[in-house]
Amino acid sequence: MSATLQALGLDASTAEFLQSVPEELVPGRVARVDKGLATVFTEDGPVRASWSSSLLAEIAADPQAGPCTGDWVVLRFWPDDRITLESVLPRRTTIVRAEVGGSSRGQVLAANVDVIAIVVGLHPEPNIGRIERFLALAWESGARPVVVLTKADLVGDADALAEDVALAAPGADVLVCSATTGVGLDDVRALLDGDATLALLGSSGAGKSSLVNALAGVELLDVQEIREDGKGRHTSVRRELIVLPAGGVVIDTPGLRGIGLQESGEGLAAAFPDITALAAECKFKDCSHVMEPDCAVRAALEDGSLPYRRYESWVKLRREAAYMARRADVRLRAQAKKDWARASKSYRKDLKPRP
Repeated sequence: MSATLQALGLDASTAEFLQSVPEELVPGRVARVDKGLATVFTEDGPVRASWSSSLLAEIAADPQAGPCTGDWVVLRFWPDDRITLESVLPRRTTIVRAEVGGSSRGQVLAANVDVIAIVVGLHPEPNIGRIERFLALAWESGARPVVVLTKADLVGDADALAEDVALAAPGADVLVCSATTGVGLDDVRALLDGDATLALLGSSGAGKSSLVNALAGVELLDVQEIREDGKGRHTSVRRELIVLPAGGVVIDTPGLRGIGLQESGEGLAAAFPDITALAAECKFKDCSHVMEPDCAVRAALEDGSLPYRRYESWVKLRREAAYMARRADVRLRAQAKKDWARASKSYRKDLKPRP
């Protein structure tokens, strides 16, 4: 395994896959994507590459096949100095959200991530429901979610707020830090041990860029002053992979306004393990947890062991995920019908006798 590629976050499974790649192709990792061009980090430094014809065909069939930040890819260097991105290697983990426009197709935010840090500012007070939504998205990716609470220097009750967040994030570590004072940064740095890849997700102004600069020890990204209402300002404009001087890789992302879930089954169950366990005890397997008798979820609401706010958040996300699953199913059926019609037309054409 090349030391340079290892520093880029190369894992054992990807390294094994690269052994079967033809020698004329050069491996690399996508740092950023800009309208049909990608900046790719290779052993010999960063290069800019366009898509190959075979990759364009794959993207036409499935938009999610297009390169994204964090992808491992192979490149071809041509005699006329062109560089084409030939293919995207299999992804270990994938962060996918529903497209903002309401399409049933998903948007890949980042790939091959080991840890997802859901970055949330402690000032103003965190939105617990929004954190739960981020957690469902993160768990679905296959990576390990962690909640990182920033701006601890702006509040006097950081630990108490962290306890409230921890109740809504079972199974995920909750870290408290300040990029200004350095408090808690060692715990965040530990997430990068072993040249791991850490993706930062969060709303605009949560302090992601400031956190990257603090982890790097230098001003790699621009930051803006906090607004009068205590909120930060939007800084990052694209998803970008950053190799830190002390080891480890960070993927910084723009603030996400819309966090649509796409067929989030396992992710939703992992984000709400308490309710998932209760639902398994209901009398009816298809219990809607509204009016059915012997509903364990409703019983927990009545005795106060399940907060109603958390139940409402679960119901909302569950309904949204089911809706997106139905839309995707309709789209796939329509696409299959088009493919069948196209194949049938081609078949009939081939049957026509030649003049």
